[in-house]
Amino acid sequence: MSMFTLERPCPGLMEQLQNAAQSCSAAHSRGAANYISIILEVYGLANIKSAKKRILVTQTRTARNKSIRSAVKTSIRKVEAAVAAKDQVAAQAALKGAISTISKATSKGVYHKNTASRKISRLSKAVNKMA
Repeated sequence: MSMFTLERPCPGLMEQLQNAAQSCSAAHSRGAANYISIILEVYGLANIKSAKKRILVTQTRTARNKSIRSAVKTSIRKVEAAVAAKDQVAAQAALKGAISTISKATSKGVYHKNTASRKISRLSKAVNKMA
């Protein structure tokens, strides 16, 4: 971990950093680094309480959206792999799952409805072209 200095030390910051480093084992050192970077970002950048909260909420939402987008991409890859293998049954099953995943992502606000419709349309077209 690199050394850093704060121009305005925050009360309790060093204790939080030390506790985070001690509480995480070697296997979870990456988690400690993420936790420490969040603390540094919140205490280092924001001075106002609401701004600190917005940083934390934004990071939480970003992580959730990233996970959902990843799930959508995986389901799309499954459909494309089944189409490439010319497996009609697997493609239909993968398409059904992909449509469900994309619709859930849209309802949670990760994708715009037109983007979701475009993705579903392209996948459906690829699967229907096989028949």
